[in-house]
Amino acid sequence: MWLALGSAVAAEIPLPERKSGYEFMSRETKAMQDDEVTGPAVLTLLDGEALWGKLGCQGCHKDAAASMKGVAARYPAMVGGKLTTLEQQVRHRNPELRYESRELLALTAFVAKQSRGMPIEASGSKPNVEAGRAFFHQRQGQLNLACASCHDDNWGKKLGGTPIPQAHPTGYPIYRLEWQGVGSFTRRLRNCLTGMRAELLPHGAPELVDLEAYLMWRARGMKMEAPAVRP
Repeated sequence: MWLALGSAVAAEIPLPERKSGYEFMSRETKAMQDDEVTGPAVLTLLDGEALWGKLGCQGCHKDAAASMKGVAARYPAMVGGKLTTLEQQVRHRNPELRYESRELLALTAFVAKQSRGMPIEASGSKPNVEAGRAFFHQRQGQLNLACASCHDDNWGKKLGGTPIPQAHPTGYPIYRLEWQGVGSFTRRLRNCLTGMRAELLPHGAPELVDLEAYLMWRARGMKMEAPAVRP
């Protein structure tokens, strides 16, 4: 597995300084994430477990706790020569599940939950990760901002009263109090594009898949938290 991006590495947040978004949260928000019995994402996980049986996933994959352990920590990954997100892989077998639908989010969250506590592994190809990194640093939109403007240059500060994290996708699908529900990483990325007043790319856009691969590469070695809870 390659571990560097040439001269680009110098711009990365040093590995010892990487922090999960969890570390920027209030005590109350942390408590909600830590509560695996009555936390806000519990009903979504139960729906996902039910869908695992209803859609016949166990026919091939058997017990999710064993077969899906560590899987989410390796996505986006190359599948059939194409960089693929976990959501896209779930939809490959269940194309009727729409992006951001309750069913797709539930099933994806249930699969991701099986990797909770496991270290993230970088599985995207080098060209994809480099493309994602370029997008992360590209200024765009009416505000002429880049993702790095917030998440590299101003992490730890606050925007609209909310802490700015380092953009490590350790907890997706995620429950956001703002959404009052679970949403995908793509939804969060599209929210950021809207805030930058930039072109709103669709779900599955190659640019967003590359960006997710890059951000997972940045988070390599950090522990999966899905489904996490954020403001």
